[in-house]
Parts: sequence; structure tokens; C-alpha cells
Amino acid sequence: MATLRKAHKEMTRNLLLDSGLDLFVSKGYATTTVDDIASAAGTTRVTFYAYFPSKVDLMKALISERLNPALDRVPSAEYGSTARELVSVIEDGSRERIRAWLAATAQRWTTIRPYTTTAFEAAAVDPEIRALFGEWLDETSRDIEDGLDLADRFPAGTRHFRSVLAMTELDHVARNWAPGQWGVDHEDMLDVLTESWSALVGRR
Repeated sequence: MATLRKAHKEMTRNLLLDSGLDLFVSKGYATTTVDDIASAAGTTRVTFYAYFPSKVDLMKALISERLNPALDRVPSAEYGSTARELVSVIEDGSRERIRAWLAATAQRWTTIRPYTTTAFEAAAVDPEIRALFGEWLDETSRDIEDGLDLADRFPAGTRHFRSVLAMTELDHVARNWAPGQWGVDHEDMLDVLTESWSALVGRR
């Protein structure tokens, strides 16, 4: 019985997360209410609050429990989360490793876009999400900075700024690019993005 109860609770929680994300994408974060999410999940607001103290907490769970694993980000005591492969790629710094990592990441854009787009939109109206999204972008930038530190590449005082530029550029492209967008196809987009990253954080 305990196992069944646990499975039922997990199923309900996942339904709330799925319903929340679907509504955030289709209706918008600001206009989606707790009642909307509960109704779409086939439950009540009382049940919603048994799992999440607020809509903000559901958004936080979407980032930590869905988005981070989709990007192979694991918990980090120092930064919150880290992607070890990205650190390794930047430490190596070769154009080939950078392009291969960007190409693998681009294959996930369809999966991650609902989460990043929703978080970006939510950040515009909710201070807590703005802070959370800022922290998340900082965590991803830190991976690049760590790789640069390990390689001892570029002046130390510029490494954080280079990392922020590279990750902000990637985040924007990942949220907005579609085939033919900005006049480039998939391979051209990867070539130009690789060229930019190589100049910013790759080997000279």
C-alpha cells in the first residue's frame, strides 16, 4: 500500500508539472493561475498546494527537476549545478570539441525550449523567477569560466565576462532559432556559433 501511495503521489506531482508547463507555454506564465494548473491536472487547488507552495515553486521544480537533467547538469555544492562535459570542452578549447558540444546541445533545443522560454517570460514579471533564472544562467556561465581557469586561457579578469557573453548568446539562439531563421540553415548556424564561441572562449 505504501508503494502504491508513493506512486500515486509521484504521478500527481508529475501531472501538475506537466500541466503547469503546458499552460505556461500555451497561455503564458503571468496569466496562468494555480486553479488553471490544478484543473488541467484533474485535481484541486488544495492538492496543488500539498505539492507546491506556489506557482513560483512549480516553476523552480521545472528548472531543477526537468531542465537541468535534460542538459546533463548535476548538483554542485559550489554553484548549484554544473555540466562537467562543458567544463571539459572549454578546457580543451579546440574548435572541433566546441562544435561537437554545440551540435549535441542543439539536438536538445526542441526539448528544452518550453522550459527556457517559460523561465525567460516568467522572469519578466516575477522577481523570484528573475533571480532564479539569473542564478541559473550564472551557473552555466561558471562552467565555461571553470574550463578557462583550468586551461589558464585568456587574462583572468576577462574570463567571467567571456563566459557570460558565450552563454547569453547560446541561450538566445537556443530559444529563438528555427530552420531558416536569420537566413541560415542548421549547419551554417552551428558554424557561425562555433566561430563565435571559438573566438570568445576557445584556443587562440
